[in-house]
Amino acid sequence: RVFTTVARRHHKAPFVFASRAAGLPLLFHDTMAAMASSSAFVGTPVGSAPRGSRVRAAVARRSAAPTVAVATPSKKETQEPKRSKVEIIKENSDFLRHPLIAELATEASFISEDAAQLYKFHGGYQQDDREKRSFGAGKFYQFMMRTKQPAGTVPNKLYLTMDDLADTHGNGTLRLTTRQTYQLHGILKTDLKTTFQAVINNMGSTLGACGDINRNVMAAPAPYSKELKPEYGIAQELAKDLGDLLAPQSGAYYDVWMDGEQVHVEEKPEVVACREDNRFGTNYVGSPEPIYGTLFLPRKFKIGITVPGDNHIDFLTNDVGICVVMDGKEHVGYNVYVGGGMGRSHRNNDTFARLATPVGFVAKEDILYAVKAICCAQRDYGRRDDRKMSRLKYLVHEWGVEKFRAVTEQYMGKAFAPLHDLPEFTMPTYHGWNDQGDGKMWYGVHVVNGRLRGDAKKALRKVIERYELPVRLTANQDLLLTDILPEWQTDIMATLAAGGVKDASEVDTIDAQSIACPALPLCGLAITEAERGLPDINKRLRATMNKVGLPSDEAILIRMTGCPNGCARPYMAELGFVGDGPSSYQVWLGGTSNLLTLAEPFADRVKEANMETFFEPVFHAFKAEKHADERFGDWVNRVGFESIKTHQENYKGLPTPTATAAPVVAAPVAAVPVAAAPVVAAPVAAAPVVAAPVAAIPVVAASVGRLPRVMIERDAFEVLKTYAEKHNTSLTEAATAAILKLDEQ
Repeated sequence: RVFTTVARRHHKAPFVFASRAAGLPLLFHDTMAAMASSSAFVGTPVGSAPRGSRVRAAVARRSAAPTVAVATPSKKETQEPKRSKVEIIKENSDFLRHPLIAELATEASFISEDAAQLYKFHGGYQQDDREKRSFGAGKFYQFMMRTKQPAGTVPNKLYLTMDDLADTHGNGTLRLTTRQTYQLHGILKTDLKTTFQAVINNMGSTLGACGDINRNVMAAPAPYSKELKPEYGIAQELAKDLGDLLAPQSGAYYDVWMDGEQVHVEEKPEVVACREDNRFGTNYVGSPEPIYGTLFLPRKFKIGITVPGDNHIDFLTNDVGICVVMDGKEHVGYNVYVGGGMGRSHRNNDTFARLATPVGFVAKEDILYAVKAICCAQRDYGRRDDRKMSRLKYLVHEWGVEKFRAVTEQYMGKAFAPLHDLPEFTMPTYHGWNDQGDGKMWYGVHVVNGRLRGDAKKALRKVIERYELPVRLTANQDLLLTDILPEWQTDIMATLAAGGVKDASEVDTIDAQSIACPALPLCGLAITEAERGLPDINKRLRATMNKVGLPSDEAILIRMTGCPNGCARPYMAELGFVGDGPSSYQVWLGGTSNLLTLAEPFADRVKEANMETFFEPVFHAFKAEKHADERFGDWVNRVGFESIKTHQENYKGLPTPTATAAPVVAAPVAAVPVAAAPVVAAPVAAAPVVAAPVAAIPVVAASVGRLPRVMIERDAFEVLKTYAEKHNTSLTEAATAAILKLDEQ
């Protein structure tokens, strides 16, 4: 297949650049003929026109005929390429205004599909709560709003605003995402505008949190002082600068939500200069969107910035991964990686998860231009005909990194240098008390799958409001309370403990690292449970590990998503669960604890009810064969899938225990049963859990290590769920407490 840049009106064939880096001819639209001095070229343009005239011609063409469907495979260059429906919606929207403005003013509880696509760019999704549908009434529409928090930084004022909005306009909970942002769920259409206005007026923004655009820029969030570890502040500042650079410029955001009232955003002069720089024909001259034009990007565009040795943010899973490079205490530049991404589709082998590929090193003064160049390359060459194939990772995979580097260097006007060496990476959680290096402390709070609710939410509010603390959101869905004076520690710990917030020392090592996407009931793509199901599954897996004799503090990095799109990055986990059917998961094994290795699919259609049966042989083999201090993911990669599956097939079980504990009944979440945690009487005698199905799910016969499920009435389940949410506990713990009280009577 030949990929060419296609414009709305063709006037001449593209130029051909002979790339010395790739060793192959590359096809470029003639808008790329304008370059920097010859010393910066990777290739030499074929053509006799003077460079100045080519620059003027390129600029004129980009202004008059914006790209409409680039990098779409076609047999004939003059053939009008196919475009996805979303491309048409973007083109006709007047830079994301219409029909969203009109749709928000109607009395309907929902907005049209066209408006919903535009709403994504403004920061959210239209959703349907599947569990609140009434018979004959259709979908129960509500809206999710997502904020933009570069590096996860949250001013005190904004935290309190979001906490208030969760109660007044949301569903009473606050969601911390895997990309260091907030999500507010359950907003009704009538409350949308006031909700957005509250965020904008209190130091926040949602612009570009979703949609075909640069998303929230992640960065290692630890709040170290520049005297102690300056690289963290450098990464966090770059996250803000890149967020500003690639933010939409048309003003549509304020037209929609603020009735045209503009809110002044302070930007660095170097950010503005980079955005306006068109020496290499990258911009749409005269357009309200100089970088994006009318069509924005082919798909979402994600950036992650880290520091040497710290891979908390999974930086290689981004379209652009960046690592700060230091020479002692001096900042010299950045290593740059391209083409990472997690999204894939079941039964579509053309889609896949991919780690970013090294592209090179740039000096610190060139990083804005390098990222802009990468973004523009994706804009002009990413596919716009098939949204499943539109991410940057597929372009890099199709071209190869050498060709992609050559194209990007033409947009940037400079060549990348070789990568600088970096130390080994680890994945810190940032939990507990830590010294910032400026006389103050930070405290990392574990938040179960990022959902703040009930007493824990109230306790955090008290502490953050009382001491006027700024906050950092982490990529592991946790919360960092920052700028704490040492004399405040005792009161903070007491207040949080009273709200049921566990200290880091009390959190199971599995729970401390695990993350999950929201999934059911709100995500329209979810096939099964994730956020609501993982806590109980973690407990059951811990009990199974204990049963085979593994230490109670054995850590395994576990992640779960309700569909294959990979929002919780399950393909990087040592043990990843990817929903592939009702109460069913595809199991991925082989990711590593430093998040530098992709997992691989190990098994399909593993039922939630059979977790113990499936994993007991695996954990038994791990216990028997692991080396000292060897992590689960490293063991998987050393012995291989074939060996593990052979052990599963030949496993006869542990010796019959002499005693077992009473089974525990766990209630399901509405419409989908939730896994319950087993109770362990002794390391060799784990009691099975009985998870209650809904009426539509038949009772499951007992299997090895499990007793039959037990059903409960819907009314009883609703009481159980309300109790669990109020007390910030799991359904299993709530059910266990209720049953034990019966035994006391």
